[in-house]
Amino acid sequence: MAMSSWQDALRSARKTALVQDGRKKVHYLFKDGREMTEEYELKTNDLLVRKWKKKSVLGGEGKWEFEIGEPLSQVSLETVSLRESSSNPMLSRKDTKLAFQWRIRNLPYPIDTYDVTVDRENKVIVVRTKNKKYFKKISIPDIDRVNLPLESSALSIAHANNTLIINYKKPQEILDMEKTLIEELKKLKASKDGDVECNPS
Repeated sequence: MAMSSWQDALRSARKTALVQDGRKKVHYLFKDGREMTEEYELKTNDLLVRKWKKKSVLGGEGKWEFEIGEPLSQVSLETVSLRESSSNPMLSRKDTKLAFQWRIRNLPYPIDTYDVTVDRENKVIVVRTKNKKYFKKISIPDIDRVNLPLESSALSIAHANNTLIINYKKPQEILDMEKTLIEELKKLKASKDGDVECNPS
């Protein structure tokens, strides 16, 4: 999908907005039946969550899949023994204004252990460790949707507190598109959760 067709899809989607817990939550319903929700921090307009839902193969309700952010833990004390090991590496995405950013927790190795590269042909970031303990391919759906190439020069990494932090600098086209979208979303009237219709005094 090229830049203009993705922007057209966003514009033509049916949008509703809700302000709740210091966040503006925007729900998109696309013409093809897919749904997307985004949650923005109210004061800064930082995108905190983006998740998608498609109809299942049989046409039933699909599950929400997180593209940015991660689900709040649904684990209660009774089911704590069934939870995934907290020592396994865990990947989550949380962007900044200028970069796509991923954090892989529970990776204790020094920074020179990591080999993080761009696979231009397959349009993914490849993360591997020299000790062969970890391997992951990371796609950037934002870039795939607008059909831009990946550039090695946009990639940087850092390591702190057993967490590998991967940054990919957003291309100017993405920054411009995000700016336009934020302006459009500002015009979208948002209802407030739990508020009753009343006139300010």
